[in-house]
Amino acid sequence: MKKKRLLALATAAALALALAGCSGGTSSSGFDSSSASSDGASISSNGTSGTSADTADDGDSTVIIGRAYDVAGLDPGFLKENAQVVDNIYDRLVMRDEEMNLVPGLATEWSQVNDTTWEFKLREGVKFHNGEDFNADAVKYSIDRVIDPEANSPTYSYIKTVESVEVIDEYTVYVHTTTADPLIPARFCRYPTEIVPPKYTEEVGQQGLSENPVGTGPYKFVSWTKDEQVVLEANEDYWDGAPEVKKVIFRSIPETSTRVSALITGEIDIAVGVTPDEVSRIESSDGIHLSTVEAGGNTVYVGLKCEEAPFDNKLVRQAMNYAIDVDAIVTNILGGAAKVTDNIIGEKDFGYSEPLDGYEYNPEKAKELLAEAGYPDGFSCTVDTVNWYLKCDDVAQAIAAYLGQVGITVTVNPVESSVYRTSVPSGEQSPMYFLGWSSTNTLDADAAIYSVLHSSDSYSTYNNPEIDAKLDEARSCMDETKRAELYSEIEKTVLEEAPRIFLYKENKYYGVSDGVKWEGRVDDAIPVATMSLS
Repeated sequence: MKKKRLLALATAAALALALAGCSGGTSSSGFDSSSASSDGASISSNGTSGTSADTADDGDSTVIIGRAYDVAGLDPGFLKENAQVVDNIYDRLVMRDEEMNLVPGLATEWSQVNDTTWEFKLREGVKFHNGEDFNADAVKYSIDRVIDPEANSPTYSYIKTVESVEVIDEYTVYVHTTTADPLIPARFCRYPTEIVPPKYTEEVGQQGLSENPVGTGPYKFVSWTKDEQVVLEANEDYWDGAPEVKKVIFRSIPETSTRVSALITGEIDIAVGVTPDEVSRIESSDGIHLSTVEAGGNTVYVGLKCEEAPFDNKLVRQAMNYAIDVDAIVTNILGGAAKVTDNIIGEKDFGYSEPLDGYEYNPEKAKELLAEAGYPDGFSCTVDTVNWYLKCDDVAQAIAAYLGQVGITVTVNPVESSVYRTSVPSGEQSPMYFLGWSSTNTLDADAAIYSVLHSSDSYSTYNNPEIDAKLDEARSCMDETKRAELYSEIEKTVLEEAPRIFLYKENKYYGVSDGVKWEGRVDDAIPVATMSLS
C-alpha cells in the first residue's frame, strides 16, 4: 500500500537471499513444521505447496491485515472463532450493510409463510469458486450438515431452531423451524449458515473444506500457512461486482506491539485488536489512524463452573463480585478502553433494557458472604486466561490480587489460544475462566446470552431450569414487547445468581492505514470487498 512497505519487503527479500547463501541453498520455514504440511510449506488451493510468493505485494491492490491469532480452520459450519476470514470466502443468504441493516445476499428476498416456515428466494446465476452451481440444493446441504446432531457443530446453537430445509424449486427454499423464530433472517446472516458447495465438500470431506475452502464470496482461497497467514485473491466474477482490493492477506501477529509496529512501518495495512496502551502510538504516527467502536467488543467476564464447589454456592459467587473493583481495573489497566457493566446483553442488542444496579466494590461485604457460605478463611482456585481479550493476563492478576484481600488465593493460568478453543467448549477449562461473548451480527440478546447461559450449550457452565425455559420462550416469541420483558427478567435473575464475575464490555480498536478507506464495525466483521484504496 505504501512505499515503506515496498522498502520493508525489499529488505526482507535481501535478507532472505543472504540467509539462503549462508545455508548452502537449503531453506527453513521459520515455524513449527508440525502445524503445517509435511515439508513445512503452506496449504494452497491447487494442492501444491505455497511459497513466499504468497506474501508478495500485488502493487497497490493488496491489503494485509494483522490479527492476534491464526484461524483454526476455514469450514464455516464448524468454526471455533470469529468469522473475519471466512466471511470473505463464503456468502450468506442475508447480509448486513454498514448501518447493520439486513440486506439481500444469496437470497434476494424472504418472507414468513407461517409461524414455523420462512421462504427464501435465491439469487440466480451464482457460481462457486470451482464452477459448481449455487442453488437450493446447496442451501439445504449447507444447513443440513450443521444441524445434523452427529456432526457436533460448535455453532449449532446459533441455528438450533431450524428443523429442516425444504427445496421448493431450484431457487426457492422453505426453512422449517421447531418453534416460531423471529430471528431466522438474522440467523441466516451468521457464519454457520454460509453456503458451501455440496459436490466439492463431499469429495474432500470436512477436513478438506477446512483446509481448502470454496465458496461463492468476493474472495477466493489461495493458501494457508498455519500459524502464519491466510492469503485470498479477488473473485473477479463475484455476483456483486469484482472487489477493488485484489489480494488480502490475514497475517497472524500474536503480540499487539508487534502488530502496531508493523502498521507503523507499512508491513500491514490494518491492525486488529489494538490494546489501549498502543493507541497513542497510532495517534502520533503519520499515515495511519485509529478506528474506534465504542463498547463494540465482547462482554468479558470470568466464568464459574457453578456445579463445582465452592462455586456451587451462590453466596461465594456474589462475594467474588463484591471483592473486585472493576472500575479501577478498567481505568488503571485498560486505560478506559471498556465500559463496566453488570448487564449480560449489550446496549446495541435487541433485549437490552437499562443499566442494572449491580455489585459495587465492597470487600467487607465479600468477607461476610464468604463466612456465611462456610468459607471464612477463603479457598484456593485457578483462573484460565487467553490472549483474545484486552490485557487479559494483567486483568487476571489484578482480580487475583483483589480476591486475595478477602482470603481467596487465585493462580493465573495463561492458556495457548488453540488449546483454549478446544478446552472451553469441551468443559476441560479450570473452574474459573475468562470468556467474552457478544451478539455478533444478529445484534440480538438471543445470540448474546443463549450459548453462555442455557444448560444445554457447550459454552455454558450454569444450570438453571427457570432461565433455560425463559431463553427458549424468548427464542420463539414473535411479540417483541414480550421478548424484551423476558430478557429483562433473565438479566435480573442472572445478576442475583451471579454465575460469573461481571466485568466489562470492551471497546474495539483498529489501526488503519490512511491508504485504506474502512472503519471498524459493531458486528466485528472485516468485509474486505467494502474497502476502497487511495
